[in-house]
Amino acid sequence: MEESRQLRIAFIGAGQMATALAEGLLRAGVITASQITAADPDPEARSRFARATKATVYAQNSDAISGTDVVILAVKPRLVPEVLRELASGLADKLVISLAAGVSTGSILQVLGPAARVVRVMPNTAVRILQGTSVFVPAGATSEEDVAIVRRLFGAVGVCIPLEEGFLDAVTAVSGSGPALVYLLVEAMIDAGVLVGLPRSTARTLVLQTFRGAVEMLRETGGHPAELAAQVTSPGGTTIAALKVLEERGVRGALMAAVEAAARRAAELRSRDN
Repeated sequence: MEESRQLRIAFIGAGQMATALAEGLLRAGVITASQITAADPDPEARSRFARATKATVYAQNSDAISGTDVVILAVKPRLVPEVLRELASGLADKLVISLAAGVSTGSILQVLGPAARVVRVMPNTAVRILQGTSVFVPAGATSEEDVAIVRRLFGAVGVCIPLEEGFLDAVTAVSGSGPALVYLLVEAMIDAGVLVGLPRSTARTLVLQTFRGAVEMLRETGGHPAELAAQVTSPGGTTIAALKVLEERGVRGALMAAVEAAARRAAELRSRDN
């Protein structure tokens, strides 16, 4: 890990995802605050990032990338071409990691040239607590050493896997938008606990631990979700009564349709921005 400790990383954009990733990297101990710089035109974003990371933050992008090894693009997708054109000359010797949803590696290389070292990464905000899901796609002149850097950084804050770029709209829908779907389910179950008479704080504790335990059971056993569900579904019991209602209300189909809609929207945004 010594090699990654020497890296200097600049975040272009200091919003929610940039802050979550920087916090996660600091929490994992792979970098220190002195190795991070960031830039954002919004003074509030700069202030939040600085408070969360203790890193040096600038208003100008060019100031942030000076002397750095890795530049992480964490700006809105529509701003990526403008930012790349602004910084192109200063990125020639740097590894460029783009977190911008829908912005293809091809469109980035069109601006920076085929010799640029570019990796597109799709993480989610759970990187803040070292439980993130990140998928990456290397392109251009990216070397094995560059890929190793991406694996070290994003592997330190969760799961990090390579994937073909054509799958990234689906990744955006499943793991990028997925946390919001989980939060909705958690909120509904907490409210349901209150509905049947539990104090809200107790319902929250029970629901959070239930989700955590169920996920860990899936992870540890490697079993199919239906198989594990069957193990707690007794004939004529409470669980089958609950599952019957969910099937009647179309919850499974609604979740599948929601993910499909998110993937479709990711493709629409990609087409528009490219």
